[in-house]
Amino acid sequence: MSKRGEFVSPDTIRFERTLPGPIERVWEYLTDSEKRGKWLASGPMDLRVGGAVEMVFNNTGLSPRREAPPEKYKDCGSAGPMRGRITRIEPPRLLAYTWGESWGDHSEVTFELSPKGDEVLLTLTHTRLQGRDLKISVAAGWDTHTSILLDILRGEEARPFWSTHTRLEAEYEARVPHEERAAR
Repeated sequence: MSKRGEFVSPDTIRFERTLPGPIERVWEYLTDSEKRGKWLASGPMDLRVGGAVEMVFNNTGLSPRREAPPEKYKDCGSAGPMRGRITRIEPPRLLAYTWGESWGDHSEVTFELSPKGDEVLLTLTHTRLQGRDLKISVAAGWDTHTSILLDILRGEEARPFWSTHTRLEAEYEARVPHEERAAR
């Protein structure tokens, strides 16, 4: 069982995953559309600072065990691609980009890779997350996606996305504190 994401500040979650290497292989799974599409989302990525990022999600298709999305996520596939811009890039160790510009979200995700012998430490940090529901959904989403990446890199069948996400969402629901309402 992998360690759960940790909120390191009120608007930032961090995950650490030890993955089978080498680092160049993991980097390809972050940057190559076809490989990224197996665990997260496919789509073009202009690998330079300021370069466009487009992610087309197909969470149901990430595992051979197909599941319908839960009711609250049934329209996610029709939300259109997620768009952002690369903010930092240092191949094959660092990739950061804005997340969800096309959805009105202005958060940022950073992937840091560090070799550890034959393995690679992936540190994923997602910042500027606003609202409890978004924090819970993003935490469960990254936890699920990075677990699928681990499955793939190990040569195992990818776990089903939606049942895994639903279970993890319940775990994060219990961990993420309710936000205090602003004084009126």
